Amino acid sequence: MNDLTGGQDTREQFVAVQKNGDGDLTAFKTSNGRVLDYATALQEVQAGHIAGVNTFKGRDGEVYIRGDADGDPSNNLDNLPIF
Repeated sequence: MNDLTGGQDTREQFVAVQKNGDGDLTAFKTSNGRVLDYATALQEVQAGHIAGVNTFKGRDGEVYIRGDADGDPSNNLDNLPIF
């Protein structure tokens, strides 16, 4: 499913986020400049179209987006720039 060319992952990545008043992520900007609401972003992540993120089921039974655990806090979704 990954589009790998010359060893490089060419899938889009999230580069910026929007948050609501509670600090919850509500929208994402991709490396290609697309702006995705949370539901659309969730579908894109589940389809494998976005690199560096995955989904998980929370205690409340809902599915959420999170960054891949790579030990680098600078690329955590909460630490991405706001747009």
